[in-house]
Amino acid sequence: MALSPRPHLLGIDDGPFEKRTSLDTPIVGVLMEGHDVVEAVAATAFPIDGDGATEFLAAWIEGLRFRPSLQGVILGGITLAGLAVVDVAGLSACLGLPVVAVNRREPRDERLLAALDAAGLNERRALVERSPAAHAVGDRLYAAGAGLTPEETTALVRASRGKSELPEPLRLAHLIATAIARGQSHGRP
Repeated sequence: MALSPRPHLLGIDDGPFEKRTSLDTPIVGVLMEGHDVVEAVAATAFPIDGDGATEFLAAWIEGLRFRPSLQGVILGGITLAGLAVVDVAGLSACLGLPVVAVNRREPRDERLLAALDAAGLNERRALVERSPAAHAVGDRLYAAGAGLTPEETTALVRASRGKSELPEPLRLAHLIATAIARGQSHGRP
């Protein structure tokens, strides 16, 4: 993959929710060119612990007016709205784009697998087990990419970072989703 120095990336994150109380949570996508130009924002919602997260995201992204300009998607981990597991490689194949799942901590699949078991969602274990392996892309950042080599994944994440370790499209998606859910965002000013 030839990486643009200012890739057009869609960062997607979910908003916070109250366990056992909330029915759904906001999902926000922020399209940016590089780390400093916001080009578009989109919002939807997804059921807490819902089924079909990969298909949902693929259909939502394909329907966005700015879909033709996308060069990649960055997710805040492989889960969405609680325990809805995204098939990172499947989403990449559906979209024909690289997809990267980013975490601030080294992913521990055993904790996620235990949570799925406790919630009676054992059928999602296969999605976790076939998820691409994460690797360090900074001191406190891990990324797993589909449709990219580990080196290309690292380069894509680094090309999209601005203010923090997180890729800027993902950081902004998180702030907006939190503001939609709670009335205001939180984070380090």
